[in-house]
Amino acid sequence: MALLNFGGVEENVVTRAEFPLEKALEVLKNDTVAILGYGVQGPGQALNLRDNGFNVIVGQRKESASWTKAIADGWVPGKDLFDIEEACKRATYIQFLLSDGGQIDGWATVKKHLTAGKTLGFSHGFGITFNDQTGIVPAADVDVVLVAPKGSGTSLRRLFQQGKGLNSSYAIYQDATGKAYDKVIAYGVGVGSGYLFETDFRREVYSDLTGERGVLMGAIAGIFEAQYAVLRENGHTPSEAFNETVEELTQSLMPLVAENGMDWMYANTSVTAQRGALDWRHKFREATRPVFEDLYQSVKEGKEAAIAIDAARRPDYRESLAKELAEIRESELWKTGKTVRGLRPENA
Repeated sequence: MALLNFGGVEENVVTRAEFPLEKALEVLKNDTVAILGYGVQGPGQALNLRDNGFNVIVGQRKESASWTKAIADGWVPGKDLFDIEEACKRATYIQFLLSDGGQIDGWATVKKHLTAGKTLGFSHGFGITFNDQTGIVPAADVDVVLVAPKGSGTSLRRLFQQGKGLNSSYAIYQDATGKAYDKVIAYGVGVGSGYLFETDFRREVYSDLTGERGVLMGAIAGIFEAQYAVLRENGHTPSEAFNETVEELTQSLMPLVAENGMDWMYANTSVTAQRGALDWRHKFREATRPVFEDLYQSVKEGKEAAIAIDAARRPDYRESLAKELAEIRESELWKTGKTVRGLRPENA
């Protein structure tokens, strides 16, 4: 572990140089890692672990779409693919990757097989942080840890296959064996993390829920819709409005930010763009900060957790979700986006 300086603040960071794959394999050589759930994060983590040489099995509800997907990915029923209860029996390290609602429903099964000395892993602090709502309270004689890749399971897998890595946070909630640190870092290296930075369960879920509802998904979608509407109302064509709102951001400017930062992106645009962006950023910051403050408070008070849990338990949730997503997909903005994507050289 190294102390690195981020903007004047020191943080604990673990790189693959100081904790290489060989060391990770040695730490978990006697463990059977069970990935519970093969939905969002499960495939990426399970496949990366398998490719890296770890002893990994998958636990998934039989005959589900995810069970079928696991078989298509090469997992073999009765060999390294089991129902959730059987996977829990066989595992010494249980990585609990069911959805937040699924974790509530599946906790009784997992808890039954969490015997002394086992490790319970998460990739989200939700179940533990909001345990007054989830009921997830592990016994004191097991290690409870977290490795949270900072992106989708699809991105985790793609970057791994490209020889790269997706950064992950790590946390230790409970160290019953005295070996929780080595195990959680070994797991993080095993799933292909670029580097691992320290957090705790509460900070992870607070930042994650804020980010998803904010810049990463909710805010950016709302901003897209607002700018596109203003351009269209002022006589701009769908193609022009989409290119100026979405396409240029995702295909041109964000890669520059990812490469060397926001200042470097500004430095590689025209003076007209630089001056306007630098001036207007203050107005957008001041306009949106109160919204982010409200959002963070809602997360902190558990309101967002309650909304998510209630939604997951609604029998018609998937049906209503499909309608909401269809509304987005069928809007002029995203119909235009589909056409524009099809015109990219690689898709033409």
